[in-house]
Amino acid sequence: MKESDLYLPIKAFLEQSGYTVTAEVKDCDLVAQKNDDLIAVELKAGANMQVLVQATDRQSITDSVYVAVPAPRKKSASHWRGIKRVLRQLELGLITVDLNRREPVVTVLFDPLPYQKKTLSKRRRAVIEEVAGRSGDHNIGGTTGQKRVTAYRENAILIATCLMHHDRPMTPAELRQLDTGEKTRSILASNHYGWFQRVNHGIYQLTDQGRVDLANYPSIVSHCEARLARINETD
Repeated sequence: MKESDLYLPIKAFLEQSGYTVTAEVKDCDLVAQKNDDLIAVELKAGANMQVLVQATDRQSITDSVYVAVPAPRKKSASHWRGIKRVLRQLELGLITVDLNRREPVVTVLFDPLPYQKKTLSKRRRAVIEEVAGRSGDHNIGGTTGQKRVTAYRENAILIATCLMHHDRPMTPAELRQLDTGEKTRSILASNHYGWFQRVNHGIYQLTDQGRVDLANYPSIVSHCEARLARINETD
């Protein structure tokens, strides 16, 4: 059983309660947001010291931190009782997922108590801004060794889509008129993914590598093209 097996059942459970769920945000396996309520969930195949360290670290981001694990076979076992006691003492919530049913069953055994309320507001704000900067949930929580679709990557995909759509070199100012955002110039200049080439002072074009890599993100490119179509309609 992989940690990522827990993600989709928990995502569906939280979405039914009105939360917007996003995977792999600022080291959090799962982040769920509804209005001002921000929840972080750490997914683990089993409760251990690592998940306790990770979950308590997330308490600097939000009051509501849960640990999610597979439902135990023997709920009366002393080991399981001890895990619940430790989580309560650390003011963490606990979610179990029973994957042995025809349809996975998600159960919130208990909720977390308030911890250090908004002590590190910069980290909390960074999580909220990262979620806001993504067009959707393009990752699977609990996975490792995979490229994350971050807000930065999505912004670069939007810029690359604009260059491909217009099929000519453009300036950062022209691209910002297409709602590519304040980071357009720095993304073009840093060229982190090798997608952009400066052809003159302050003028950039899409590289062949950029065209090839855009094919790896069809849903995001489609979303970007829809944004461009709406902008063209208002012009």
